[in-house]
Amino acid sequence: MKFFEVTYDDSQPIDGYGPGMFRIAGEAVKGPIRILPTGVTGWGGYEDVEGLVAAAGKVDVMLIGTGADPAFVPASFRRALEEAGIGLEGMATPSACRTFNVLLGEGRRVGAALLPV
Repeated sequence: MKFFEVTYDDSQPIDGYGPGMFRIAGEAVKGPIRILPTGVTGWGGYEDVEGLVAAAGKVDVMLIGTGADPAFVPASFRRALEEAGIGLEGMATPSACRTFNVLLGEGRRVGAALLPV
């Protein structure tokens, strides 16, 4: 089996997560976060959709980490992203973190909005 080292260019991978926090590119960040090509910022949850919609044209898919367990993403939130041309996938935050890194490593245009576990 061949192993390949993954490089992320200027992108910021998720190094880890824990109760109430994430480690992004070596830096600890508390609370809900959004990771976009423009950087990592706090996220106000499902009521804070404007910052994600602003990423239209820069990301093709937005991964939504719903916390420790899978949950439905509110319909109005989903509709706002889809109307902006951004696909979204809701999943438990641990799965969203792993999927984000895989897609980032493939060079995909991906963003994430994550609720902590």
